[in-house]
Amino acid sequence: MKRALIAMSGGVDSSVAAWLMQQEGYDCAGATMKLYRNTDIGEACHKSCCSQTDMDDAGDVAFRLGMPFEVLEYTSLFHERVIRNFVYAYEHGLTPNPCIDCNRYMKFDAMLDYALEQGFDCLVTGHYARVAYDETSGRWQLKKAVDTGKDQSYVLYMLTQKQLAHLRLPLGEKLKTETRQIAEEQGFINARKHDSQDICFVPDGDYAAFLERWSGKTYPEGDILDPDGHVLGRHRGAVRYTIGQRKGLNLAMGRPVYVCGKDMEKNTVTVGPEEALFHRELLAGKMNWLSIPESSEPIRVTARTRYHQTEKAATAYPLPEGRLRLVFDEPLRAITAGQAVVLYDGDLVLGGGTILKTE
Repeated sequence: MKRALIAMSGGVDSSVAAWLMQQEGYDCAGATMKLYRNTDIGEACHKSCCSQTDMDDAGDVAFRLGMPFEVLEYTSLFHERVIRNFVYAYEHGLTPNPCIDCNRYMKFDAMLDYALEQGFDCLVTGHYARVAYDETSGRWQLKKAVDTGKDQSYVLYMLTQKQLAHLRLPLGEKLKTETRQIAEEQGFINARKHDSQDICFVPDGDYAAFLERWSGKTYPEGDILDPDGHVLGRHRGAVRYTIGQRKGLNLAMGRPVYVCGKDMEKNTVTVGPEEALFHRELLAGKMNWLSIPESSEPIRVTARTRYHQTEKAATAYPLPEGRLRLVFDEPLRAITAGQAVVLYDGDLVLGGGTILKTE
């Protein structure tokens, strides 16, 4: 009998994924990653993912399904590979996506390695995406979920061929409504539990306050500039501002203005009209070509530069050293350095990388 390790977050999706694998005849065990302690994030208790409550819910579902269950202690690795990257990115003017780093370094690296070491055949998660093997190319491929409203392929672009070969995503063919119905029918404690929306270690959404607690620094005030370099006002620390931001600028301009740039060395924030947010080109680095081999020729693609963004048509120009120049057919709003750009061909995830800058 094949064995599957279920990465259980305590939410409804991974719980139903466990049940579905049992229905396929797998011998299943559940595991939850302990990534931080509440004192690390300045909270006694909270309701985002990876909390103690989530671990308890995961354990309850595992018990109901008759599965062994354990908590894997990964706090040190999470601090090193995810939180440190998060702090570094913000301090250098980037807007990171820590969920992508968590998938990259924790779930599909450390946890998958553990699963294989323990003799499991595969790692199972509750992500809404699909894995397939293409006989013609001899490659594993990642595809969008059937439920396009819940598709999570954007945060999985960094997977490798080895990881895809040992990954099962049983919710990829299901609608979210079907998942909740199964959970209700099975009497799972989390059947009606809301999906987590926040960054797990910043449950109140105040990432600037988290940065100050974590780093022990106070980020200084500085000048807010217009595109010509004229001083318009003062900001409360450049890390507090993101590209495209309109609220909280405290500027009386008589017209809407938006954050369109930051200079961390000079400690300035630049604002301008909305049209200043639109760009046609970006440069990306750390490209991971997933469902297809790396190309040396331009490729027509569709692309997302944010999680739930509608894909836009573009031409991808592969560059040396794992970089990519992407030219959109039409200008795109608020392309942000530090975020991921993910390339598609229909349902197929071609690959993705980290946005370095607009051009």
